[in-house]
Amino acid sequence: MDIILVVFAFLLLIMGLLGSLIPVLPGPPLGYVGLLSLQCSRFGNFTASSLWLWAVITVIVTVGDYFLPVFFTRKFGGSRWATIGSILGLLVGMIFFPPLGLIAGSFLGALVGEMIHNHKQKHSDSSKAFKVALGAFLAFVFGVGVKLIICSLMMFYAIKSFF
Repeated sequence: MDIILVVFAFLLLIMGLLGSLIPVLPGPPLGYVGLLSLQCSRFGNFTASSLWLWAVITVIVTVGDYFLPVFFTRKFGGSRWATIGSILGLLVGMIFFPPLGLIAGSFLGALVGEMIHNHKQKHSDSSKAFKVALGAFLAFVFGVGVKLIICSLMMFYAIKSFF
C-alpha cells in the first residue's frame, strides 16, 4: 500500500507543478493533497504544524490567485471590462493557442476589454489600454511564479522526506 500512496503522492505533486502553469489545474491544492498522501505512507514524516502551515499557504495562494488579476488590472487603472477581457483572453489563449496563447491571452484580453470600455466611454486612450493590459500580464506572471515556487517547495519537502 505504501508504494501506491507514494506513486499517487508524486503524481499529484507533479500535477501540482503543471497546474502552476496551466490555469485549469489547481496547482497548489494538488500538491498539498500529494503531501497528505505521502504523509499517509511510511515515508511521510511531516509534523502536524508543517502540514497545517502548508494548508494555510495553499489556501492563501489559491484564493490570492483568483484576486490577483483583478487587483493588478485595477492597480494599473483598468476597468471591469479589462478584468473580464483578461480572464476570457487567458481561457481562449489556453484552449486554442497553447502555450503562447496562455501567456499572450491575458494581455490581449485585457487590452481588448479596456479598448471596448474606452470606446463606450468615448475615450481613445490606447496607451492607457496598453498599460492596463501590461498590469493583467504582470498579474499572470506573478501568480504563476508564486504557484511554481510553492509547488516546487512542496516537491522538495516530499523528496526530502525520503532521506
